Amino acid sequence: MRRRDKKIEEFEDIENILREATVCRIGMCKDGSPYVVPVCFGYKKGAIYVHSASEGRKIDILKNNNRICFEAETDVEVLPSASVCKWSMRYRCVIGFGRAFFLENEEEKREAMDVIIEKYSGNRKGENYKKLKNVAVIKIVIDSISGKRSGF
Repeated sequence: MRRRDKKIEEFEDIENILREATVCRIGMCKDGSPYVVPVCFGYKKGAIYVHSASEGRKIDILKNNNRICFEAETDVEVLPSASVCKWSMRYRCVIGFGRAFFLENEEEKREAMDVIIEKYSGNRKGENYKKLKNVAVIKIVIDSISGKRSGF
């Protein structure tokens, strides 16, 4: 990281960003062409969980190459200045790399969906996922992650 003064050192602070961020962007690559998609997600114990339709471009790419890059941010704010050349941003963000795996076991899928739904609804564990068989549930195992903050 070029600006060491902006690096987030504490892993707990990095995890808090993943808990607080609304959207995660997943970067994938197929045949040398990048593809980035924003997703709703959940985070628990070193893994990111994503749900998706069971077919589509994202699914096709991940089946061929499960290596991904991800990014999430929170507390984003533009900080204007008298001179436009001195404008800045306030934010906390994480960028990481990992591998995506499709969960096939119904219980694992249910637990992953609980993580995602709890993030956005507060606490709705144990939902009756009637169409779970038709949904792709993806576990992203994080290989490396770093955090950065500015304006704090």
